[in-house]
Amino acid sequence: MSSTVDDDTTTLPPPVLTDGIVVHDLHRAFGSVKALDGVHLTARAGAVTALVGPNGSGKTTLLLVLAGLLVPDRGAVRVAGHDPVAHGPLARAGTGWMPDTFGTWDSLTAREVLLTFAAAYRLSPAAAAARVTELLATVHLSEYADRPASVLSRGQKQRLGLARALVHDPSVLLLDEPASGLDPRSRVDLRILLRRLADEGRTVLVSSHVLSELDEMADDAVFLSRGRTVVPEATAGTSASWHVRALSVEALTAWLTSTGTAWQPDGAAATATGAGGVLVDVDGDDGAARLVRDAVTAGVPLVSLVPAAGALEQAYLTLEEERR
Repeated sequence: MSSTVDDDTTTLPPPVLTDGIVVHDLHRAFGSVKALDGVHLTARAGAVTALVGPNGSGKTTLLLVLAGLLVPDRGAVRVAGHDPVAHGPLARAGTGWMPDTFGTWDSLTAREVLLTFAAAYRLSPAAAAARVTELLATVHLSEYADRPASVLSRGQKQRLGLARALVHDPSVLLLDEPASGLDPRSRVDLRILLRRLADEGRTVLVSSHVLSELDEMADDAVFLSRGRTVVPEATAGTSASWHVRALSVEALTAWLTSTGTAWQPDGAAATATGAGGVLVDVDGDDGAARLVRDAVTAGVPLVSLVPAAGALEQAYLTLEEERR
């Protein structure tokens, strides 16, 4: 593996936390396949930006360009204020990259893996040892610190990959499917950690297919489709399915039927107390407010009314061109 920084990095200034990511008209082709065909993106410092798109939309190619691992055919790219091609050492010194699959040397322990990368970033032995111990605790791998990486589970390797991306304290984080393989507790920990890193002033760009996860942590979103940046249709005021629960599902369905409102059973709504629910198409927040008002007026014992899909999922579903 080649060094992540050049030999003269001892003279480089520290990354500037106020610089985020800016991409303008980015193109990258593999033969006749246009992986990136005019991407525009801005990821703010101090924010978590979701990178959303289906398989083959160009998300990983974009992240590889931002990480300095692919040279674009044309377009302008700035990461932490630097061009990854023209000023590679400066850009990489401020960038933490976590690919979707964590490759490592199985014969090394988790601690040795992180120490190796800390040395590549020119951390002193003392600083590296302290940083590695801190990161192992942050990603809850302290008890596995001196075990070979070969014994780690998929989720544990993902957490080790996140620690590796953070080892040099970067100002920009590029994360490709970071929650893949994580158990529910680790997913919650990841959301909390990424939120904290953004609150410290870092730029966090996250690609994931789990839109519910992104919805809970992202401040901004960028959508890719067939290698291009796209703007989803506005979802405000449009009809979308909502979960409606009541203490008496019979009273709820009878009232909906009497008012001519279409509904369908919601298999996820039943509870041990006997409460149940249905799925109803509602016209945005105004429609939801009217439904609650009218149901309460009619004496229906409502328990909750929530969208069946988060904002990112609703926006994603408006990308009609992806239905192929």
